[in-house]
Amino acid sequence: MLFFILGLVALVFGAELLVRGAAKLALSFGISSLVVGLTVVSFGTSAPELAVSVQSTWSGQVDIALGNVIGSNIFNVLIILGLSALITPLIVHQQLVRQEVPIMIGVSLLLWAMTADGGISRWEGGLLVVLLASYIVLLIRQSRRETAAVQAEVDAEYAEAIAVTKQSWDDHWAAQLMLIAVGLVLLVLGSNWLVEAAVTFAKQLGVSELIIGLTIVAAGTSLPEVATSVMAAIRGERDIAVGNVVGSNIFNILAVLGVSASIAPTDLPVAPAMLAFDLPIMVAVAAACLPVFFVGNLITRWEGILFLSLYVAYTLYLIMHATGHAALENYSLAMGGFVLPLIGATLIILAWRHWRARQ
Repeated sequence: MLFFILGLVALVFGAELLVRGAAKLALSFGISSLVVGLTVVSFGTSAPELAVSVQSTWSGQVDIALGNVIGSNIFNVLIILGLSALITPLIVHQQLVRQEVPIMIGVSLLLWAMTADGGISRWEGGLLVVLLASYIVLLIRQSRRETAAVQAEVDAEYAEAIAVTKQSWDDHWAAQLMLIAVGLVLLVLGSNWLVEAAVTFAKQLGVSELIIGLTIVAAGTSLPEVATSVMAAIRGERDIAVGNVVGSNIFNILAVLGVSASIAPTDLPVAPAMLAFDLPIMVAVAAACLPVFFVGNLITRWEGILFLSLYVAYTLYLIMHATGHAALENYSLAMGGFVLPLIGATLIILAWRHWRARQ
């Protein structure tokens, strides 16, 4: 437990230092804060997932590496957006509905298709990295077309995250490089401790490394996203609260799994249980964002409660499956045959009514 806590602390602080150093270094070279906010800050919160998945891959704990990404994507939408919406209804920017959410759904479907043969190859990992580079180029090109008013708004929103001040001790490039170096060291140490602790948990609890990766590790590495989105919701910066989750989910698939698969000694095997259940859940959660976001461009409190309830239901299933609970079969039938289809139909009807009202 001590190493798990130390690992989480090191990951969170490492990500914070890495984001601060990289963001200010980029600004020193004249890169706009809009681009920095869309890339370094948004993706930097997923640095723990990257560190843990790469470390797990090299250590041979592939289930932890894959479970970490898939579990984090499910956690990000259901828990982080659910908590943020409970604090305040979240207004969703049109660009997220029209571009980022479809991209998140698209890359989720792509990952599902890649794993259909039971593994992720190196060339498939390379393809994901190429798609990530293309997505970043798209964001940069779009940022150059933004108006001065939008630039000023983003400057204000990301001022704290990027730590932009007129005079600061880390204004010099040497200090920025030091922050990046220390952040990377903490990420490496934290990922080592976290992975070792996760393997120990799995052995002590008698459950698979996949379950640990999908739950404990996924929730732990999502702490930066939790802090960023919840604080943004409290401060009324709703675009950041939602955009951070969607951007992190895209980064998790394209970068975290892309890099992990590209540098892995062999192809990454995907557990049959993940193919049959967790990957479809991840895709369904991503797809559910579109009708929820589309209805009035707003995530209401009741939708936040719905998200949180779905995560509780998902976690209960994992626990029942891991322990071989007698009620698992009935629970699965109730969720798959009634609850989930009812929720899906409700979301589709709401989206259709909203679309008709606009006509």
